[in-house]
Amino acid sequence: MSRLLQFLAIAFLTLGMAACSSDPEPKEAPDYTRQLAPGASALELITDPNLYPDFRAMWHNRENLERALRNSLDYFSKPSSHNYYPFEGFTHDRVVASLKKMRSLLSKAENEKEFSGYCRLNFDVFRSVGWNGKGDVLFTAYYQPIFDGSLEPTGDYQYPLYRLPDDLVKAEDGTPLGRRAGEQVVSYWTREEIAKEHHLDGKNLEFVWLKSPLDAFIIHVQGSAQIRLPNGDAFHIGYAGKTEHAYTSIGKELVADKKFAAEDLSLAKIRSHFADHPEELEAYLNRNESFVFFTETDGGGPYGSLGAPVTPYRTIATDKSIFPRGALCAIETKIPEMRDGRLVTQDCSLLVFDQDTGGAIRSAGRCDLFVGRGDQAEQIAGHTKYEGQLFYLFVKE
Repeated sequence: MSRLLQFLAIAFLTLGMAACSSDPEPKEAPDYTRQLAPGASALELITDPNLYPDFRAMWHNRENLERALRNSLDYFSKPSSHNYYPFEGFTHDRVVASLKKMRSLLSKAENEKEFSGYCRLNFDVFRSVGWNGKGDVLFTAYYQPIFDGSLEPTGDYQYPLYRLPDDLVKAEDGTPLGRRAGEQVVSYWTREEIAKEHHLDGKNLEFVWLKSPLDAFIIHVQGSAQIRLPNGDAFHIGYAGKTEHAYTSIGKELVADKKFAAEDLSLAKIRSHFADHPEELEAYLNRNESFVFFTETDGGGPYGSLGAPVTPYRTIATDKSIFPRGALCAIETKIPEMRDGRLVTQDCSLLVFDQDTGGAIRSAGRCDLFVGRGDQAEQIAGHTKYEGQLFYLFVKE
């Protein structure tokens, strides 16, 4: 699933130049999308244990941990998982052994001190180099929205989601390549071309209709949704594929156009802006040329890019071209949580699993955390934009 809260990426202010040579050098503005140098690795081995993540805190926060761990092991039991290993020296067997070792330690340890000691003894700890080579990673969050919808275009329900078209061409790993046109593969139509020239209409691809084009766009970004039908039933959809066009964050576009300040950016702010300025919505949506297709699911998901269910606060989405899929990870950052009807930011140290990817997650400086389903998860995801560090744990050889 292409589940990323991708249009909530932030535009950071550029610091001014130093006034004279005696002034301190200006701090570099973060560029979380910065690509690695050719041949560079996204992971570095941490040799100083003082730089390890806080395993003690992770001992006290284990809800859903074993379920997510089992989902990664299920993925590695499939023959297709071998297609992506070895990965930069990490073997399939070592990643599986790391997951099994963590499962054993969770049963063996009796307290936080023992758990931390076992982790330090049994695992090599690697850290993402981040956007700047110093380990700084921007953490955002995504969720599964719940929207009202209809299986027929009627009344208020006029904005469709589409199934995967037959002419979309993907590589073996799911990477979109374009559109089949005779014997050639050409660029797929952009979002604007699909809307204005009706390229998908009349092909029986529409399968659920929503009340708002913004609702449809949010589902494109999140990669899955639960749809409440007029008769009270629930209808679940998940990511099936996308066009090859790059994702553009409409939140970042709004900030660049000075519609509001970067520090005010949230999903709630975006909704509010377009509620006040509905005439601007179509033009901003079309700035994101990428287009996503969906499929009906059994409701057991949502599912990540590995085909495994994602788990709240246990599944992360990363760039799978530079990070090993399915692996055991740890994150240290900040996460807002709801208390007495308001959001409170807390330090967060979690064991997680690299089970998903996203259109905006394309560098060593980005990571997306799945935070659940529904309105509260939307509030949390919409306000998550904090720096932190991303670690990968591999059992010692």
